Amino acid sequence: MEEKNISSSSSCCISHEFYKSASKNPNKIAVIHASPRHLRKRTEIDQSTEEASPSHHHPPVYENDISFTYSEILEAVASLSRRIRFILDGGDDPSLIRSSSGPLSIDQSANAPRIVGIYMVPSVEYIISVLSVIRCGEAFMPLDPSWPNGRILSVVSSSAASLILCNSLLSDGNCTQQINKNHWLIESGGCPILVFSMKTILNKHFSHPSLLWPCGNMSLRSFCYLMHTSGSTGKPKGVCGTEQGLLNRFLWMQDIYPLCGQETLLFKTSIGFVDHLQEILGALLTSCTLVIPSFSGLKENILSIIEYLQDFSINRFVAVPSLMRILLPTLQSSPIMIIQNSLKLLILSGEILHISLWNSLAKLLPDTTILNLYGSTEVSGDCTYFECKRLSSIMDTESLSTVPIGIPIPNCEVRLVGEKAPNYGEIYVSGLCIATGYLNHGIMPLNTVKKLPESSFCCSVNEKESQLYFKTGDFAKQLPGGDLVFIGRNDRTVKVNGNRMALEEIENAIRTHEDVSDAAVIFKQGEGEFANLEAYIVLKLGHDSVKSLSFSLRGWLVDKLPLAMIPKRFFFVDSLPISSSRKVDYKLLSSLRCSMSDISSESEQIPHGNLLRTIKEAFCGALVVENIKNNDDFFTMGGDSVSAAHTCHKLGINMKLLCTFPTPLKLVAALLDPKIRVPTTLGMEVFGGGLQLPKGTDLKTNKPHSRLSSELGEPDAENRPDKVFKLEGHPNADSMTSFAISRCNKVIFGKNDNISKSFQETWLGEPKGSIRKLWKIHMESCVDASPLIVVRENDMFVYIGSHSHKFICVKASRQVDINCSGFVQWEAQLEGRIECSAAILGDFSVVVVGCYKGRIYFLNSLDGSIGWSFQTGGEVKSQPVVDRQRHLVWCGSYDHSLYALDYQSYCCVYKLDCGGSIYGSPAINEVDERLYFTSTNGCITALSLKAVPFTVLWMQDLGAPIFGSLSIDHINGNVICCLVNGHIVAVDVNGSIIWRGITGGPIFAGPCLSHVLYNQVVICSRDGGVYSFGLDTGNLLWKHDLGDPISSSAYIDENLQVHSDRLICVCGSSGSIVVLRIKLLDDDDSVEEKYVVEEFGKLDMEGGIFSSPVMIGGRIFVGSRDEYLHCLGIQIDQ
Repeated sequence: MEEKNISSSSSCCISHEFYKSASKNPNKIAVIHASPRHLRKRTEIDQSTEEASPSHHHPPVYENDISFTYSEILEAVASLSRRIRFILDGGDDPSLIRSSSGPLSIDQSANAPRIVGIYMVPSVEYIISVLSVIRCGEAFMPLDPSWPNGRILSVVSSSAASLILCNSLLSDGNCTQQINKNHWLIESGGCPILVFSMKTILNKHFSHPSLLWPCGNMSLRSFCYLMHTSGSTGKPKGVCGTEQGLLNRFLWMQDIYPLCGQETLLFKTSIGFVDHLQEILGALLTSCTLVIPSFSGLKENILSIIEYLQDFSINRFVAVPSLMRILLPTLQSSPIMIIQNSLKLLILSGEILHISLWNSLAKLLPDTTILNLYGSTEVSGDCTYFECKRLSSIMDTESLSTVPIGIPIPNCEVRLVGEKAPNYGEIYVSGLCIATGYLNHGIMPLNTVKKLPESSFCCSVNEKESQLYFKTGDFAKQLPGGDLVFIGRNDRTVKVNGNRMALEEIENAIRTHEDVSDAAVIFKQGEGEFANLEAYIVLKLGHDSVKSLSFSLRGWLVDKLPLAMIPKRFFFVDSLPISSSRKVDYKLLSSLRCSMSDISSESEQIPHGNLLRTIKEAFCGALVVENIKNNDDFFTMGGDSVSAAHTCHKLGINMKLLCTFPTPLKLVAALLDPKIRVPTTLGMEVFGGGLQLPKGTDLKTNKPHSRLSSELGEPDAENRPDKVFKLEGHPNADSMTSFAISRCNKVIFGKNDNISKSFQETWLGEPKGSIRKLWKIHMESCVDASPLIVVRENDMFVYIGSHSHKFICVKASRQVDINCSGFVQWEAQLEGRIECSAAILGDFSVVVVGCYKGRIYFLNSLDGSIGWSFQTGGEVKSQPVVDRQRHLVWCGSYDHSLYALDYQSYCCVYKLDCGGSIYGSPAINEVDERLYFTSTNGCITALSLKAVPFTVLWMQDLGAPIFGSLSIDHINGNVICCLVNGHIVAVDVNGSIIWRGITGGPIFAGPCLSHVLYNQVVICSRDGGVYSFGLDTGNLLWKHDLGDPISSSAYIDENLQVHSDRLICVCGSSGSIVVLRIKLLDDDDSVEEKYVVEEFGKLDMEGGIFSSPVMIGGRIFVGSRDEYLHCLGIQIDQ
């Protein structure tokens, strides 16, 4: 099928189109380099030279933004294009740096253009470079500075580039590099480099001769740009894109969705994607304003795109669906009236657009036209389009899960080829959009394509004419109305977040490692999960070298592949499965989980020696923070080029090393890896821990950053991570002897070593234990809530409520003996029954608890008097969470809302509709200043607490309702979540599912994490099983069958141990209380840790138990449906 043509007689070339646009509006702002929002302040720009026109558009310019007019860009293009022509013709330039290896020999055909590389981040200089190369009749080649050096050198060499353009100061978002003769690209590239900036172009006038217009050249160039895509041969393929393809795409869009010069567009696409060219041309060929965001800011926080959409009233936005999926929760929870009014066209391409995402976007942006485009680099970006407003009528007769890719754009022919054509087949494309082919690759006749599947460009020959086709590898079906629907692919080319890549290229890169014998890479994307890559590796020396290789493999790949192509997980296997055709069986590989070692997190097990401590101390000094976690990124923690230079000076290393390996653990791996070249300036005192912070250095800040603290944890656990608590002093609370703990081993306030000092006890020998009753308090009805334990100096208090509406404070004896007792200090009668646990403010003055009537109470901890209360719209079963940094209490409700209550101002400052009831307690990661919460709609949501109003960062649908509380793995910031379908999921800070474990029954309680059971999370299931999963990979470490359904969480006694073994308390729903003993076996022959789990003691109660126990120093506090709060003790049977 073929779309009708659009006349292009008035548009001879891009250079003429830009000249006409710029000449008509010389003083209008063409490009704005936008600063991050925290640096922006609205300012009045000088409009005295603006053309007086009542309809003239003044784009917003803020303080610290840098703007350029059309006349400035036109002058810069004229100057730079002449300089490029002069250099390519053999002339010299004062800013030209030549390689010591001499010029490249170029075998150039008559109409083949010279290739000019552009090594820059998105900037006004990049735009000028593109227009200048086109203007002088040659072809430009984008070189993304974020690519590995090896990849850049490879494409420069394979393309035989004649010249490379560089900005004099290159910033890649983390570091700013000075381009000079010592730069690696000049030393290794073998290609002359012209270094310039916008400032030098406008200040220097070169008297080079005028240029002919490209359209006036008798021999038209065969292509005007060279863009590289991932290749199945293992090397990137250079696509030779044409000027007529770019113009045809631009003219089609301008004809159907015209820009009139009053609009503002956004240049946010990486230069490695062909879509960025239409972002540039769409603005500058129509006299619109193009805003270039801070790409370093986007790297740190992709959600800042929303700020640019709002602040600059962007009218047209191009994105991949996965990006919109990330932005959607924030857009849904924020006031976006500006975006709704300004955004006229949303262009989605690069991935499948699911119906569900379109439905959400259509509701959110009812007045925005949404387009779904299909194409690739080989077809100038796009060759078909579908306007989504037609979807409703199609859905009346068709059952679709994805939005159609539509019909061809003008001057493009799209046909389906195959046995079932024209209704189903592989997509072939021809017409003005198509590239001339791959650089240095031949074109095969159409009738031989099936025999040569590696050849994507083919030629159809008949008696009248020859026509070039691009064989896409994509399959589609055609609907009765003519629209195409994308089906999938039969090869191993995949898309990960919009990045097209051939898995063969990744495999070939891994195979070049000297320790690797073979490798296979697979693409995995479960329903509702983000796409990721997994690599399976066969080593030359077997599994003995796994540990050493795990330290360096990722760092080694950084120099070989773009970050998007580096697998997320690595597995070591003895061999790869082979199919009957003697090829790798990838389907079997995707389900293989035997005889392999997952090293996705093994790099975190590098010994914490002097080098790691020295690096972390240097990070702390530069960032002015108290502590740094092993995997904290220097730049996302606030580091910039100045602090990076300070850190590298302290460590005596090259700043590029810090930019490449920005976390302490990665930097240690790089420094210890002999394969990575480290500058000789690195002194031995670094490895000896010689760089020490001055004594008395005050690193305290208002914003805590530490995930680990050397003050916390067991004294003999030198290499084990310690639990993190946020510590703040208060005149009414002695931090040395005071703490508060709750279910799931959650420490609400206090230091763990102080808890240990108060209750620590070790039993030697091989004792057998039993559980005995110490005391109980009658609560007049069922006690399903879990107790809150508060210790203040020599006093211990238990706070708990029941179904009788009664909430009490019990003063308990600290000693565990026959004479210990508990008596009611006070009781309060609330409006509704109480099923949730309480929380306490950091100064221990106020206890916070919710009830079934929807009210949240703030009670005086000494006498139970009600100081303040807040009414929600539904039952409160969620334990409140105290956010001391912002003096807030966070709590969820059955009314589908999350509330933030200011306990100093006595008011609700924030309310968020969550789409489901909130039963579990939220969790706060104070390092990243994020709050995570879940609801019965099956979603986990991340909320940024960095600024008011709070913003939703992302929402991830986990696929089943969630009733339990959340826990955070403070080693890496992952959130652990239990689902009612029996699944346990680990989600990282970006919302990606890291791993998923499965139990044998529903889970209604939260996960239990403790520093004394390193790298484990303990889960209780309704199938009666107690499960332990590894925090790194989700592998099952051990399981114990209780024989009784479990509805509550486990508790690990961090104070009492038997030898080095640990005790865990779990409660069955029928009333059984069981203490388990966890033994770690000493097995030098085993790589994996092995555990023995045995029953240490058991007691059967009269009533069922749905209360989660708290166990401290051998004492157990738990509620029961026999209407009592019980205090039980572990007794040794010698």
